[in-house]
Amino acid sequence: MIKKLDILVVRSFIGPFLATFLIALFVLVMQFFWLYIDDLVGKGIDFGTLAYLTGLVAITWVPLALPLALLLSSIMTFGNLGETFEIVAIKAAGIPLSRFMRPLLIVTVIISGIAFLFANNIIPVAQLKLAALQYDIIVAKPAFDIKEGVFYNKIEGNIIKLGKKESDDSTIKKIVIFKKTYALQDNLITAESGIMKVTPDKKFLEFKLKDGNSYEEKGPRQTIQTDFTRTHFDTYTKLFDLSTFQMNRTKDSAFIYDPKMLSVRQLNTTIDSLENLGPHYLKRAKVEINTYLSFAKYMDSTWPKTDTGFLKSVGSLNQLIPDSVKRYVQERSLSQLGTVTNNVNLIYDDYKTRQDSLLKHEIEWHRKFTLSVACIVLFLIGAPLGSIIRKGGLGTPLVFAIVFFVLFHLLNTFGEKFAKSNVMSPLAGMWLSTLVLIPIGFFLTYKAMRDSQLFNQEFYYRTFKAIRTFFHHKKKKGNN
Repeated sequence: MIKKLDILVVRSFIGPFLATFLIALFVLVMQFFWLYIDDLVGKGIDFGTLAYLTGLVAITWVPLALPLALLLSSIMTFGNLGETFEIVAIKAAGIPLSRFMRPLLIVTVIISGIAFLFANNIIPVAQLKLAALQYDIIVAKPAFDIKEGVFYNKIEGNIIKLGKKESDDSTIKKIVIFKKTYALQDNLITAESGIMKVTPDKKFLEFKLKDGNSYEEKGPRQTIQTDFTRTHFDTYTKLFDLSTFQMNRTKDSAFIYDPKMLSVRQLNTTIDSLENLGPHYLKRAKVEINTYLSFAKYMDSTWPKTDTGFLKSVGSLNQLIPDSVKRYVQERSLSQLGTVTNNVNLIYDDYKTRQDSLLKHEIEWHRKFTLSVACIVLFLIGAPLGSIIRKGGLGTPLVFAIVFFVLFHLLNTFGEKFAKSNVMSPLAGMWLSTLVLIPIGFFLTYKAMRDSQLFNQEFYYRTFKAIRTFFHHKKKKGNN
C-alpha cells in the first residue's frame, strides 16, 4: 500500500532525476559532436539532417545517461531531505532508512527494466541508422565555397579562378575556367564579368558570363599538328554539376552486420552459430592438408607403432630414398610443405576472425544487461551517500556523483578492453564495474542505516584533535 511518505520521496526525486538526465544527455551528445566536429563542419548539412543526427546520437546515449542521472538525483534527493532534517524526523518516528529507500528502489528497478527494453529494441535500430548517416556525412564533399584569387578544384573536371567577387556573392569579375582532361591540349574559358548562382533545384551551379573568350585545342596528342580555336562571346552560360556535393543516403542494410545493431535474441542466435564452428574447422583442416600429404592415406592400422601408440619411425630419409631422386624429393617436399603452411595460415586467420567476432557478440550481449543493472548499483551508492553527506543543491552532490561515475566508467572501459584483448572473459570484463561497486553500495547503505559520520568534517576534526592531544600528553609525560 502506497503511503504518504512514499509519495513524498518519489515527488522529491522526480524533479532532480529529469533535470539531471537531460543535463547528462546533453553533455554526452556534445561529447559526440566535439569528437566528430571536423567531419561535420563545412559539409552544408541542412537543419533537418542535423536534427535527425542529434536525435539518433541522443538515443544511443540514453543507457549511459540513465545511471549517471540516477546517481546524481538520488544524492541530491536524500541530501536535500537530510539538509532539512526530514530524514532525522523520519528516523525519529521509527522508520528505518531501508523503508525510506524502498519506493525509490522500486522506481529504479522499473527504470532499469525500461533501460533494458530500450537498449534491446530501440538502440540497435538507432545505432544502425546513425552508422549509415554518419558514414554519408563523412564521405560527403565539403560545401562549395569559391573564394576570389584562389584556384578552386572541388568541382569534378574543372578548375575555377575568380579575380573578384562582389559583396552579394553573385557578381563576379575576371573569371578563368579551365577544363581538366587527360589530353595535353588547352581548353579554357575567360570572361571579364558574370553572374554566379545555384539553380533552384540545387543540382547545378550556373555561370552567366559576359565579354569573354573560349580557347580550345583539338588534335592527336602525339603530334604538334593541332587546331587551336578561339571564340569570342558577348554572353555565355556554363553549368556545373553539383550532384557530387549532395549527401547520398546509404541503405541501412550495409551496416547491419555490426553486433551493436542486434537484439539479445539475434545475439543468442549468432553466438550459438559461432560457438559450433570448432568441428567445422577441424574437418576443413584435415581435408585441405591431407590433399598435399600423400603419405597420409597410408597411415592406417597397419602402420608400425610404438608401445605407447605413437607412429614408429621406419628409418631416415637417406635410407629410404635413392640418391638419384633425393634432390627431387626434397624440392617437392619443401613445395608441398609451403603449400600446407599457407593453407594452415589461411584457416587460422579465418578461425581467428570468427573468434574475434564471437568475442564482440558476447561483449554486446553482456552490455545489454550491465548498463541496466548499473542503474540499480549506482542508486544503491547515491541514496545512502546523500543521507550521509546531508547536503542538498547541485554543488556537493555533483562532486560525489562525478567521482563515482568516473570510477564506474573507467572500470567499465577497462573491463571491455580486457575482454576484447582476451585478458578477461566477456563475463568478467563486462561485469567488472558492477562487481567492484556493489560492495561499495552495500557498505554505504550499512553506514547510512547506522547514522555514520563518514563524511562529517567535524567528526574527523575531533578525532584528529583527540589523537594530537594524546600524543602531546604522552610526549610531555616522557619529558618529565
